[in-house]
Amino acid sequence: MRAAFLLPVALTLAACQPMSPEPVEPSPIPKTRPARPPAPSGAVSAESRDARAFYANLQGRLLSQGLLKRDGGPDAETFDAAQLARNFERIALFSEYAETETGFVPRQSRAQLRRWEGPVRVELHFGPSVPEATRRTDRVRVQSYLERLARLTDHPIDLVETGGNFHVFVASVDEQRALGPAIAAAEPGLARTTIREIARLDWTTYCAVYASSASERPNAYVSAIAFVRSEHPDLFRQSCYHEEIAQGLGLANDSFDVNPSIFNDDEEYALLTRQDELLLRMLYDPRLEVGMAAEEARPLIRRIAAELRPEDAPV
Repeated sequence: MRAAFLLPVALTLAACQPMSPEPVEPSPIPKTRPARPPAPSGAVSAESRDARAFYANLQGRLLSQGLLKRDGGPDAETFDAAQLARNFERIALFSEYAETETGFVPRQSRAQLRRWEGPVRVELHFGPSVPEATRRTDRVRVQSYLERLARLTDHPIDLVETGGNFHVFVASVDEQRALGPAIAAAEPGLARTTIREIARLDWTTYCAVYASSASERPNAYVSAIAFVRSEHPDLFRQSCYHEEIAQGLGLANDSFDVNPSIFNDDEEYALLTRQDELLLRMLYDPRLEVGMAAEEARPLIRRIAAELRPEDAPV
């Protein structure tokens, strides 16, 4: 038994949503649309087909606008040490959502430094809607990505078949609504309200991650649950893996002021950028400690940023 799962006292949510600085009220399917009848067992519902078409059109539109960049583009290095330090504070020392009695609500708030202290064991859970060929491809990609994250952070991060503590569920709209028992089995300490929230996330949330900690170390993550929609086309799904796993390591906020970065809901970058790599290195630098507030951490953050971008540091 892992006691840390039984007493999660802090839960952090990070999610990828539509690219707008304002809340998006209408979902991709109007909320007044009559509910479709459930699909027969094993069949794909009309709603899932609609979701697949919507996300394919969305990915195509973003790509046509020059967004969802995979290589960082010409702006990959357009940040200096001061910007790196400031951006680290925005992403690592703020929260994107606040937890209430009825669930999470979008609300920026200051936070203490959060990260994992023990090994991160990522376990993928594919719903029946995910073809075997896609599962194989995604496993290879996630494995490669985790190896990259482990090098960047110098922290043990591995893909496992069983016994994970960072669970990534890849499921369709139809499967999502029945995920409750599987999520509860993966993390018995997760509140029922949170499990229901994951199972009911609407289309305006493309993917999400919930990371939790234990009572004795409220800012040290011990487990995480991520949700990725299987209706996503290839690049969009890969983008969700990149963002949600990185955010589940402790870079929990998004900001329209941070660029170039995947931690920006403008969808300009699909995959981890050079700046994101440095933010992860900073997060797991041993000079920073779990639970540090911005005021305490700021001098160290500036020093580490200057070391990572020495050409930009003041003389």
